[in-house]
Amino acid sequence: MAITSTHPILAACRREQTPYTPVWLMRQAGRYMEEYRKLRAEHEFLDLCKSSDLAAEITVTPVERLKVDAAILFADILLLLEPMGVGLEYTKGDGPVIQNTVSSRTHVEQLIEFDPAEALPFVFETVRKVCTALNGKVPLIGFAGAPFTLASYLVEGGSSRNYLKTKRLIYSNPGAWRGLMERLSSLTAKYLNAQIAAGAEAVQLFDSWAGCLSPEDYERFVLPHTRATITGLTPGVPVIHFSTGTGGFLKSLRAAGGDVIGVDWRVNLDTAWDDLGHDVGIQGNLDPAALLASPKDIRRRVAEILRRAGGKAGHIFNLGHGVLPETPVENVIAMVEAVHELSSR
Repeated sequence: MAITSTHPILAACRREQTPYTPVWLMRQAGRYMEEYRKLRAEHEFLDLCKSSDLAAEITVTPVERLKVDAAILFADILLLLEPMGVGLEYTKGDGPVIQNTVSSRTHVEQLIEFDPAEALPFVFETVRKVCTALNGKVPLIGFAGAPFTLASYLVEGGSSRNYLKTKRLIYSNPGAWRGLMERLSSLTAKYLNAQIAAGAEAVQLFDSWAGCLSPEDYERFVLPHTRATITGLTPGVPVIHFSTGTGGFLKSLRAAGGDVIGVDWRVNLDTAWDDLGHDVGIQGNLDPAALLASPKDIRRRVAEILRRAGGKAGHIFNLGHGVLPETPVENVIAMVEAVHELSSR
């Protein structure tokens, strides 16, 4: 299923020249938008995710408001874990919580096996409704959590500062860790392929917590499983491989796979691209906090990142992580306008 659209986002994934640098934002459908806050005040988070009408509305609204070059599916990376029987809950102020954590091979074997296409039909219905609403205006990017990030939630029971439980499992019971990662890599590939079958034209794999690892541990305990996920995806569909805090092992990220590697703001974009090699695309990498600055300063920072990209084919502008809830919408619009204007070729 080769995606041959000439839309700038998809062309950039293929490292083709584009008329301007395309831009979209992680968490572009989020709490910084008044439209989302109103819906969130009326509905629980999981209810929003599971209502295909509401999730589609949340996905499409930022495209129209911000004039970005792609929609990103409104969902949550942990939706894939709920059918496993782990007791996923979202508590106000504390974020997601896993009640039945994993700390042994027995726990891994007790995880319920399922087909994402059957267990999460609302996700794929959202994809279809978004594609109908967009009507080809911009592509829809589907997404999933990478195996390591999903595994860390299962082991820690939620977010963590040091990931000590995860590392303890890796070091003390590598067999259980391998079994968990193999199960998650297979499941994630099936989940993303179902999004693609429903209409997503590109996908992003979020390995948000990989930066807690040493380069050696990433290469030994994570890379093979991320690679298995990516190689299991529908051929021809662009894959963006995103992580944070991983500037010290970019070559390993590249080895794990992806047509585009997302980098955060802790590394200069040109340095990162040199490390990755220019035969792969790059995404990033404005600090999300920079959107709290003045529009003039935002424009200056955008210009600096574009300068480092050097107009080379394969750059997708984005933040180094998701939009912060405190961000003024006007500043996001100013950033998008600056990217388009300053990169026009």
